Formats: sequence, C-alpha cells, structure tokens
Amino acid sequence: MAQDGPGNSTVIGGRYRLQERLGRGGMGTVRRASDELLGRAVAVKELHVDAGTRAMGALREARVVAQIRHPHVVVVHDVVEHEGVAHIVMELVEGGSLADRLATSGPLTPRETARLGISLLGALGAAHERGVLHRDVKPANVLIEAGTGRAVLTDFGIARLAGATTISEAGAFVGSPEYTAPERMKGAEAGPAADLWSLGVLLCTAVTGESPFHRDSIGGILHAVVFDEIEPPARLGPLRPVVRGLLERDPELRLGGPEAVRLLEACAAGEGVDGDGEVPEPVAVVAYSPTERATRPDAPLPSESARPARRRAAVRVGLVAALLAATVAGTVTATRLLGEERDPGKGAAGAAASAGPSFFPVPAASGNAQASPPSHPATGSVRPAPAGYQVVSDAQGFSLAVPTGYRRTTDEQRVIYRSPDGSVRIGIRVAPAQSGGPLGVMRRADANGAQTNPGLRDNKVVATTHDGLPAALWEFTWDGFTRAEGAHHAFDLCWEQGGVLYDVWVSAPVGRAAEARGHFDAALDSFVPALRGGGQP
Repeated sequence: MAQDGPGNSTVIGGRYRLQERLGRGGMGTVRRASDELLGRAVAVKELHVDAGTRAMGALREARVVAQIRHPHVVVVHDVVEHEGVAHIVMELVEGGSLADRLATSGPLTPRETARLGISLLGALGAAHERGVLHRDVKPANVLIEAGTGRAVLTDFGIARLAGATTISEAGAFVGSPEYTAPERMKGAEAGPAADLWSLGVLLCTAVTGESPFHRDSIGGILHAVVFDEIEPPARLGPLRPVVRGLLERDPELRLGGPEAVRLLEACAAGEGVDGDGEVPEPVAVVAYSPTERATRPDAPLPSESARPARRRAAVRVGLVAALLAATVAGTVTATRLLGEERDPGKGAAGAAASAGPSFFPVPAASGNAQASPPSHPATGSVRPAPAGYQVVSDAQGFSLAVPTGYRRTTDEQRVIYRSPDGSVRIGIRVAPAQSGGPLGVMRRADANGAQTNPGLRDNKVVATTHDGLPAALWEFTWDGFTRAEGAHHAFDLCWEQGGVLYDVWVSAPVGRAAEARGHFDAALDSFVPALRGGGQP
C-alpha cells in the first residue's frame, strides 16, 4: 500500500509514480501521480482495503465508467491493482471542488448555478446513456478547473449499473444522506431520477450555501429527506421551478433531464434575473417538519412537489433508531421500514395559520382511491359522475369525481389528482376547523399568496356557500410550477362541515382555465365527505 510521506516514490501498474495526497473520502484516497509512460500528470484513487467487496465492485464498475466520454465527466484512464489494492487512474483536474469554492468564496448566483447545472446534467445524461448511475452527486464531487471554470463530475467510485440495489450485501448504505433521493433512503430500486434529485439538492446548496436537508444527526437528515415539507427558498429566484421539479419525492413525477436543461438554459440566459443574477434575501428554510409548520404561521406553505409519505408512528421511530444505531457502528444502515403503506387514518396537515394538530385523523376508505358513486351528505342520494369523469372514494375520507385518467399523488397539505401530462391538478385538503371560518382561512391564504404562489396576481376572495354551508372562494393567477408550463390560474373553495375544514382546489395553465373551471365544478358538485356516527358528517 502506498504511503503518505512527501518522499513517496511508489510506482503502481509499472508506470504511475505516486506523489502527494490530494484528498481522502469514504471510499478512497486520491493522490497526484506522474504517468511515466506518457509523461503527464494524473490523479490516482486508491480504494480503501476496508471497503472490501464494495471496493472490488467499484473497480469493476470503474471499467464501465471509463467508457463514458463527456467534457464534464472526469476521464478514467486506467484501473490497476497494486499489492492487492484497487486503484483508479483518472484525469487530473487542477482546481478545487465546488464544496471548496462555496466554503472560501460563498454561494454562486442563480445564473452561475444554472450554467453549472447544465454542465452536470450533460455529464449525468452521458452516464445514464451507458446505464451508469453516479449515486453521489454533491459539491465535493464536482471539480472546478482553475482558469477555465469547467465543471467536472468526478468520484464515480460508488457508481452502479442502473437497476442495481443501493444497499450492499453487508447492508451498508453508500452515498451522502443529505444528497440522497428518498427512494434510495427507503432501500428501493433507484434509477437515473435519483441522480436528478441529488442534482436538485446541489443546485439549492450552490445558491444558498447549505444543503436544504442539513441537520445535526443522521436521523434528522433522513427525516428531512423523506418526510419534511419542501419549499425552495426565495433566494433561488428563477431557479425555483427547476429545483422544485427535481425535488419531487415521487421519481415518476420528478422533473426529467431534458426539461431541466431547458429551464436552466432560460435562467443562464438571464430570463427572470436582474443585473448580475443576484436575487434578494432572505433565504428561507427549505424543509419544514410538521412541528415547525404548526409553530411557524409565517412559514411558506409546501410546494406542489413536496410529497412526504404518511407512515405509522412506529415506523418513523424504528427508522430513526435503526439509523442512529448504525451510525454508532460506523455505517448508515438502510431499512425498508419506509416501504410500509401509509396509515390511512392520517389526514392532511392543517394550514400554516392553524394552531391545531399537524395531522388530523379522518375516517379511512378502503384503498387509496376506489371508484364508487358517493351519496349526498344530507339526502343520501347518489351523485353520479359526469361523462368523461370517474368517481373515486379516497383513503383520506371523501369521494368526488375526477377526469378519467387522472393519477393520485399527495403532498404535505393535499391529496392531488393530476392530469396525464401533469399540468392540471385537483387538490383536496382535510383539516380541523380554523379561527375565522372559511372566509378567514382564505383571506390569510391570500395575504400569504406571494410566498406560496410566486407571481400572485388577479387575486380575489369572496364569501359564498357550498351545499348551504358558509364557504369562501379564492381565485387567482400565478407563475405556475414550471417555466415550461407558464402561468397558472387557480380556483380554491373551502367550507366547514361537522367541525372539519374541506378545501377543494384546481390549478391549470391559463390557456386551460375554462377546462379547469369545469373540473372544479364537477369536483364540488360530486364531493361527499366521510360520514361519521349517526349519519352526520
């Protein structure tokens, strides 16, 4: 094994003379070296012997990574073994990492970050085309070449072929938890979308200076990644839509590479950015726990992309305990506890202005969404679905009609039914009754609308009724979820019934506002809350 001393002159592979150490990570130590055959400087990563089978697996996969050719992917020249230890010979990039840059010079501007993101998306795309997943995209693994500013994605040492598990045979989790996608945290199969999640965290870190999931413990980090509400901070400016899309917890709904590139290209060109690309403070907290939400009425409401799963309390406790125990042992042990089905008895969180409990139990239906004709809450008569719609009975305790083909998702506040193209959303929130009644709820939402719905305009709140009950309607236009979709128009009605606040909301691109209004009316006309004892809702 090579030594660290300045006079070290070990030659490996018959040609690479090792020199000073450049850095050390969990999987290996990187040294400068001289390729005596070609007369050039290179970097040599010595994989740690104690990495065992993981190191040998990384060596095998490095041979695959060596086939990736892209200007923003570090070039792998060779893979050799010396005294039974695996070494990867790579291009030497003169310059520090993005982590070094952030530590010494502070955050990047949104425009600089957009250009960085485009480079890294190109690198990831080239890797994914070869079936290779990076699995550890973070600032420390992005090198910034001195003089040119070229960003180079490096350290594919824990890369895996697409479809491979993220957990080794020994049960050790590999990667950096703050930058790891929720599906990998659950021990589930992860694809290219997992790298895109990590890129989303990196982009947020580049602008704010800190990972949005930074916490004081491994358990806290995991809870933030998997459960806490996600709201991209205001400082991201025009980068908010792309970060919001990349931090979608459901990998199937996560923003794809080509669309992310289009959004970043618009940011890099200066669209929506003033002057040199700076965006005003403050930097908001990105991930809010349910407790923080209940105690911070000024906190922004969660984004559409936030999708924390509701789980049994025992599942959460068991997960954190397992992770803390694993940390003491020197590894982060991944469990599959998070894969358990969500508790159908847990409803949506209350609004930001509510001082009530974070989770409000409502009667559960069988399954998440089953087709069944609901009954009118007062008369018991069936409310049939209009043509082109289907009636669903939702696990959160209500029934309504949604367009055929719409898919169910959730975020911290709502159950959401999304159109096949994802641009039209029908959301339903169930929460405790709140002070000021429906009108007060909507007026507070409107007052905070600029935070929760960037670009809020043409907004109004009016008192109305629903099924003879006092209600309030909030109608507004806003910038929408992504630049590609453009501005959205939204209709939001809330009312109270039997001590419960019900809120039905529809948002769609402004060009489809009439269609959205039709879906909104159909949802309200067919909506039936869960009935409680005595036949009263």
